[in-house]
Amino acid sequence: MNDMSRRTLPPPPSAGEPIPRTRPQRSGPFGVLDIGSTKIACMIGRAESDGRLRALGFGWQKGRGVKSGGIVDIEDAERAIRAAVGTAEDQADMRLKSVIVNLSCGQPESHLFNVQWPVDGRAVTADDIRRVVREARVRAAADGRETIHALPLGFATDETPGIADPRGLYCDTLTAQLHVVDAAATALRTLGACLERCELEISMMVSAPFAAGLATLVADERELGATVIDMGGGTTSMAVFAEGQVLHTAQLPVGGIHVTNDIARLLSTTVAHAERLKTLYGNAQSSPDDERELLPVPMVGEEEHQIAKVPRSALISIIRPRMEEIFELVRDRLETSGLGRASGERVVLTGGASQLVGARELAAQILNRQVRLGRPAGLIGLPDAATGPNFATLAGLLAFATGDGQTMHDIDFSPDRPNGLIGKIVGFFKERQR
Repeated sequence: MNDMSRRTLPPPPSAGEPIPRTRPQRSGPFGVLDIGSTKIACMIGRAESDGRLRALGFGWQKGRGVKSGGIVDIEDAERAIRAAVGTAEDQADMRLKSVIVNLSCGQPESHLFNVQWPVDGRAVTADDIRRVVREARVRAAADGRETIHALPLGFATDETPGIADPRGLYCDTLTAQLHVVDAAATALRTLGACLERCELEISMMVSAPFAAGLATLVADERELGATVIDMGGGTTSMAVFAEGQVLHTAQLPVGGIHVTNDIARLLSTTVAHAERLKTLYGNAQSSPDDERELLPVPMVGEEEHQIAKVPRSALISIIRPRMEEIFELVRDRLETSGLGRASGERVVLTGGASQLVGARELAAQILNRQVRLGRPAGLIGLPDAATGPNFATLAGLLAFATGDGQTMHDIDFSPDRPNGLIGKIVGFFKERQR
């Protein structure tokens, strides 16, 4: 065989040259919506040809009508969502019909399933993989719960494990491990009804800590193992990544609002001033100077000139126990997840409450792991105020929309619309538009 007839491979990138991005990508534009207890944010964005994400429009509002991640006042939530989406639409000069929404309502839970499927000696097809995912959804089905994610983590063909994509391989039995995330169906119905009032369709839902991890973890952390702790206002959620996949998620009903409320209650001040004290003077770690520094604290119900002087040490003595509680609950969830050290030696803190001074050091002490603060990376076009840890979930939703974090993107894993709650919501909107 002569040289001209041989198959050739492209040369490897030279030293210092960026490796081309091989992940299939959808360009967009996409609308994404982060509905939280303290803020509601919307972004319209797209993927550039070089793989970076660009924000075309952005809007946010103070959270209203949302508590612990779930909608408790549908009219207040509607007004906040409409305002955030409207600002993003005006900046992007386009109108959204559908959005990808974070999942933080309905007490989300995470499950791992191993599913075996008979192939009988032929080559594995996309239909086989779809059936495996469908079987995992059936096994995970529970009264009052709705499956949001059914993510294949890996496959084995007969006795050969560690296969990312088994299509085209011959075997008698296909075995798959899947990560299933579900949530309470009633909370999802309320969310769907709220977005219906905003004239928006839910195109997809994404677990909030999963999205936060897509925005803040680097490739090595996703591969070698890391835990993302997304510290929001009403909830703290976590996601464990390893081997490029999300293996576990959990949500705790405690967050930054609870720290603020502790300060307001124990110092007898307003919630607004308690938030100001936490932001300007708060710390999860004490120092020798705290006793000498006095902070002005207006008393609830007193005249404006009635201001008490409280040592900073008193403020820290209120903040630290609640922060310790949060990280101890996270530690307990990690220990009971069954993942052991698969969750890695690194923790990435993100979310608004993670910005409290001393939070990283306290987390490292309680979790006994390396801890860093995570900010969304690789996103251009956002104002500086929207590039902090409190907007990580929003950035991750856009990353997911373009294909990041999606296994075998070319296979449609969504359930048949008549059987799935989200499908029913989507179908309802499509019927209205006809």
